[in-house]
Amino acid sequence: MTDSTQAGRRPSAAPGHAGGQRSTGGDPAVTAEVPGDAPGDPASGSAGDARGGSTVVDGAPRPRRPRPRLDADWVRRNGVFVALALLILVNVVITPNFVSEGTLRLQLIQVAPVLIVALGMALVIGTQGIDLSVGAVMALAAALIPLYIGYGAAIAILIAVLAGCVSGALAGSLIARIGVQPIVATLGLMVAGRGVANLIGGEIKSIREPGIVLLGSGSLLGIPYVVLIAAAVSVVVWFAVRRTLYGRRLVAVGGNQRAAELAGLPVKRVLITTYVVCGLLAALAGVLLAARSQASDPTRLGLLVELSAITAVVIGGTPLSGGQVRVAGTIAGALLMQLITATLIFHNIPDSTAQVVQAVIVIAAVYVQLGRRRSGRPGRSGRKASP
Repeated sequence: MTDSTQAGRRPSAAPGHAGGQRSTGGDPAVTAEVPGDAPGDPASGSAGDARGGSTVVDGAPRPRRPRPRLDADWVRRNGVFVALALLILVNVVITPNFVSEGTLRLQLIQVAPVLIVALGMALVIGTQGIDLSVGAVMALAAALIPLYIGYGAAIAILIAVLAGCVSGALAGSLIARIGVQPIVATLGLMVAGRGVANLIGGEIKSIREPGIVLLGSGSLLGIPYVVLIAAAVSVVVWFAVRRTLYGRRLVAVGGNQRAAELAGLPVKRVLITTYVVCGLLAALAGVLLAARSQASDPTRLGLLVELSAITAVVIGGTPLSGGQVRVAGTIAGALLMQLITATLIFHNIPDSTAQVVQAVIVIAAVYVQLGRRRSGRPGRSGRKASP
């Protein structure tokens, strides 16, 4: 065999080519170098690339999984969980008798109604809306219970919850069909709802019906019914947002309402449904509060609960600009706000200070969200529901 014949069997490398190797035809052991695949070449994204990219295996690139980084964006997305864990740790150290069954039970009972309202508020904010009437709906539901308690606990609770659905349907219709801004529509219902609650409820009325009393003070396997109901609502809302067509439509409407309309989505129906659900959950929270206190107080029940609900949603990571619903973050946000209030009370700090702290936290959370959007987070059309 001549040298020219042997040379013909060998692939020639073009001058100036550098980098990795690629398998050629014929002998699989014979490889040729190709540009840009050298180990450590920043343009290649190969195994030698320290910044990530893809790894070449048997001639085919395989994407490399990016390494999680503890950066500012991670803190923005998970800060509420970190803050909750740190506050629990601080209380374990500085608060006497914090680690006890009684303290845990009390905190969960107190946060349950706020959490239920906050979950409904998260859905509304996910559509780029707001609902300021939730406190008034709670008062209205509680005021209706003594009027129908003679028909039994189930009928009284059903009527109270239906009143919340009617209020939500009215708010949703004003927003979706007439075009009233959400803050204006729900502000009007907040004033009107509180007024109607005072008209039909009048003074504080005692509730002694055994079924409702049991709902507020009873427990199952040591867990209060109020806490179990809040947990069940959390699971249902999470499932609706993450696993149902309604959840996907809600996120699409909140992300870009005009695009959702052009895509043929029932935008008005989604908006009305969302406000109905929010009203239903607010009424349920009002029933639970009335059952726990065994009294209906339309003047004070649910007062400023909208502030607590919005705070829990915002610090939980759901943007006020809509297009995303973070159920787990909302739960953590409600627990964090409850624990902040409890911590201040444990150390003899006035409740008014807790309200100031809530306001400061809302402003800080909105500022962090603005920072997240400026740092290159996905736009409205790219947002999706988060757990």
